[in-house]
Amino acid sequence: MTRTTSNLREAQTERLVDHLVAELAKAGVTHVFGVGGANIEDLYDAVHRCGAVRGVVAKHEFSAVTMADGYARTTRRIGVVAATSGGGAMNLLPGLAEAHASRVPVLALVGQPPTGQEGRGAFQDSSGKAGSFDAKEVFAPVSRFCARVDDADALVELLPRAVAAAQADPRGPAVLLLPKDVQQARLQVTGRRVAPDPCAPVRTVSAARLDQATLTTVSDTLREAGRVLVIAGEELAAADARTELAELARRLGAWVAVTPDAKDVFDNHDPRFAGVAGVMGHANVEECLRRADVCLLVGTRLPLLARGGLDRALATTDVVCLGPEPPFVAGTALKGNLRDALRAVTARLPPRPRPCPPHAGPLPTPMPSPPPQARGRTIPCAQALAAVEAALPEAAHVFVDAGNAGASAVHLLPAPRRGRFVVAVGMGGMGYTFGAGIGAALATGRRTYVLAGDGSFFMHGMEVHTAVEYAAPVTFVIFNNNAHAMCALREEFFQGGVRNDDRFARTDLAAGVAAAFPSLDATGAGDAAQLRTALLRGNAGDGPAFVAVDCDPREIPPFLPFRSFTDLTESNNGPESKESSDERGIVHVG
Repeated sequence: MTRTTSNLREAQTERLVDHLVAELAKAGVTHVFGVGGANIEDLYDAVHRCGAVRGVVAKHEFSAVTMADGYARTTRRIGVVAATSGGGAMNLLPGLAEAHASRVPVLALVGQPPTGQEGRGAFQDSSGKAGSFDAKEVFAPVSRFCARVDDADALVELLPRAVAAAQADPRGPAVLLLPKDVQQARLQVTGRRVAPDPCAPVRTVSAARLDQATLTTVSDTLREAGRVLVIAGEELAAADARTELAELARRLGAWVAVTPDAKDVFDNHDPRFAGVAGVMGHANVEECLRRADVCLLVGTRLPLLARGGLDRALATTDVVCLGPEPPFVAGTALKGNLRDALRAVTARLPPRPRPCPPHAGPLPTPMPSPPPQARGRTIPCAQALAAVEAALPEAAHVFVDAGNAGASAVHLLPAPRRGRFVVAVGMGGMGYTFGAGIGAALATGRRTYVLAGDGSFFMHGMEVHTAVEYAAPVTFVIFNNNAHAMCALREEFFQGGVRNDDRFARTDLAAGVAAAFPSLDATGAGDAAQLRTALLRGNAGDGPAFVAVDCDPREIPPFLPFRSFTDLTESNNGPESKESSDERGIVHVG
């Protein structure tokens, strides 16, 4: 073979990883999040060479997945995460489980040892050979599609299948396992690529056509109903169907409630807005449900966190559901593409809007205050969240973490008018928001607020370093009660006392973060006014900001199990046993 012939053949081929990254760019992907390592370094090299896709290196693979998750939720494109073999791969699992539970399209590219070393004692072997575990079997339960790319030609078929599976209804993660030698293998170049539009969202694969008989039943039921309560969920945001929901509610004269993970799908200042449903929600939703002739679920299956406290009222109300999956409650379900379903039902209703019946609106639930001697120099959550509301830009994104602070934010903080309000209620758990907020900020360039407690910060808060490195416009607001306070309250209410291991010695988070990151605007706010000032200063900047506020661990959040317990305690003038509380209907979650 002559050198000229060899060079010509080389010019007509490219590395698998270069092809892979170019195909992602064609699909509108702008960022790949992850953590490097020997068995994924070739992919990172391809990202660096491509130029059209930005590589973002996180501190931990869990946070890298949540960055891809936040990217997907705010752009409606597929989020991409890359990790090496072994521990790096295993660290992806909880983040992928959250994306699976919350129906978020994420593509995980996972490095593997070279194929020739599989079953021969390879470092971090997960081929399933010679006593090693099989990575494909590990990832399969938390993905919609999982495949091992055994040779370069296989990627041509597997990549589009993975992307399609992630975007189909129901959405979720897809996983491609990439041995190192396969990443380096060369593919034959076929045809000329078309330059991608990086702002174009990936199209969602539509579900099957709507069943016409069910469509007629649902439409007739709604048209004949006197009062309708709509409970809207996260699928509305994923389908970009907010406009269709608003028109349907207008035609029906309906009250509109939202699930905790979908607070932004309906204007929180609209007179029709009934509040948040479920365990972090508002009493008005239950009152509207009791008055309603029909409850219309839109884009939600109504899981426990969204229906806590509503089961009795649901049992006596006709329920209909629009969405790709059937609900967890009894009712008539019109399955299929959500936007198509909303438009089809609306088209069968009279065009003249109905007036919305009067209702109380999402009034905050009063909760008992902690003992005065326990407060110290702390800021009540309601005051802190009022300061956040006053500073929050209309186009900002908000990511709310688990725990007492999260429950209070879902209950008290209105969603921004033109941004996302995201709560991971699937498998993400504590610490989800740090990566997710960074991914959203880098993807959209918008100011993004992360609201989290100190427990969540100690889990994954060092992703602040990633925000600093990439100048992400994220404002981290840490509610520091020096405790796993929700756990401590559960111990007190349901187990007869507080164990010391869920209460911590005091930490000055703002001072620690300021010392670690001298370029970061880090503030310890002593009162609500200082908090608002610090937030406004962060809004005016281009990069990240960090604000910590001290809260009381004994402050009781607006969380149904605690509200039920305190109501029972007050009515009986004394503590009540866990068993009798259960008999009275306390919902035990979280």
